[in-house]
Amino acid sequence: MDDYNSETDSDYTSYWRDWFVATRGHEYFCEIDEEYLTDRFNLTGLQAEVTYYQYALDLITDVFDFDCNDDIREQIEKSARQLYGLVHARYIITTRGLQKMLEKYKKCDFGRCPRVFCRSHPLLPIGLSDLPHSKSVKLYCAKCEDVYSPKSSRHAAIDGAYFGTSFPHILFQVYPALIPQKSNERYVPRVFGFKTHAIAALARWQETKRDEQDQRLLEQARIEVKRVDGDEEEEGTSIEEEASR
Repeated sequence: MDDYNSETDSDYTSYWRDWFVATRGHEYFCEIDEEYLTDRFNLTGLQAEVTYYQYALDLITDVFDFDCNDDIREQIEKSARQLYGLVHARYIITTRGLQKMLEKYKKCDFGRCPRVFCRSHPLLPIGLSDLPHSKSVKLYCAKCEDVYSPKSSRHAAIDGAYFGTSFPHILFQVYPALIPQKSNERYVPRVFGFKTHAIAALARWQETKRDEQDQRLLEQARIEVKRVDGDEEEEGTSIEEEASR
């Protein structure tokens, strides 16, 4: 930031925003229009969320004119990045913001789903919480409707509040033609061709039903069913027969 040189304020503003979105690890962000940033209505409520709010806003909009030491300057720059992220979460659900994120989605800038049966379907960034400093950003797949952690540690460190919990769903409401067909394909565990999990689940269900039947026989017909392991035959003995022995 100290190396920035520009002849006009607008050049500096564009350069700061270009620098921010071009920074390695910021590939998920789109550039916020200057008109949106300078409309105070769009920033309502953010003053309480960001330290050095006014200085940070001045830095983003290139009207920063405050003589301070390096430590304070670093804090202001950190606040500027946080403020940009929080405004970004609001911007990307506007018409213009959705268009910009749609272009990135089409180019798979957010990556592809790691699930095999999704066939490398493109992902969208999403937050698991709208509260800052709560959850890091995740990636949402519209095909399997699940979320995944980013592969890059730089992306994984981004605050999920900078994208919000609603963005992908709003995008598909505005552009319903992009909603993919859901895949019914599921991996089925097999041992030598046999569906192990399905068989195990069926066996547990059968055993439960058998136990319930035995309980009903005992309560209603006073017949106690004794079951044995191996090839031995099962015996059904009434309570009266057992008592007469």
